Amino acid sequence: MDRQELAAFLRSRRERITPADVGLPAGPRRRTPGLRREEVAQLAHISPEYYARLEQARGPQPSREVLTGLSRALRLSDAERDHVHHLAGTPPAPPRGPSREVRQSILDLIQRLPQAAATVISATFEVLAWNDLAGALLEDFSAVRPRERNLARRAFLGPDLNGQVLYGVSDRESFARHCAQRLRAAAARYPQDPGVASLIAELAAGSELFRQLWASHDVSDQSMLRKTFRHPALGSITVNCDVLDITDRDQRVVIYTAVPGSPDEQALRLLAVVGTQRLDVAG
Repeated sequence: MDRQELAAFLRSRRERITPADVGLPAGPRRRTPGLRREEVAQLAHISPEYYARLEQARGPQPSREVLTGLSRALRLSDAERDHVHHLAGTPPAPPRGPSREVRQSILDLIQRLPQAAATVISATFEVLAWNDLAGALLEDFSAVRPRERNLARRAFLGPDLNGQVLYGVSDRESFARHCAQRLRAAAARYPQDPGVASLIAELAAGSELFRQLWASHDVSDQSMLRKTFRHPALGSITVNCDVLDITDRDQRVVIYTAVPGSPDEQALRLLAVVGTQRLDVAG
């Protein structure tokens, strides 16, 4: 525990927050920048005396629960939260489960790719975000329940809305193997998350293929760089598949693009215009 650095860090974070930031009235005679010590203690659910001792570099080593309360009270970022834990000599506990919150900058990014289909995938293959072209190429994810937006379920347990298995993708078996490998790694990273355990149990109960792949204990991670989807109206569309890792959220951005000048690019351009409308239904 580095008491001096912890004290200085807590003071610096406290002084940068205004009462309005945490829903407190400013009140008269506020001569100190930011929050008062008593206000931080109240927000963190600890005694003012204990917090004062931490800022004076003479307090005992705080527990994870205290540090969690201080992180919440001081509006610490993920990096700052980890930093305060390390200063206190109490490494942060691993996250209980995969992050499902997508950064706004990533949401903005995929919307700025009008000629590419892009999705954001969680560590357990949940489709967390998508742009319009991805909805047209794969399926209208907004039309299904969140639990049905899971690509592992699509790969192992059943058809999508168009009656196809995983959108008629050409590499279904390779993708299924990829799913099982990444899910085994996710289970090791999030051993306390009931959602991860429940998904794995569901796949094991419903798919002989998943049980076979799971029994191999493989965790290698090789993705296909080119895929062919069977679109219900336009037929086969072959695309390049590039994956960008968002390591701090344990998420991936998957981007599908067609070779310039190819019939596949023309098909994507048509999908970009019509969106999720049914092309096989007469107007």
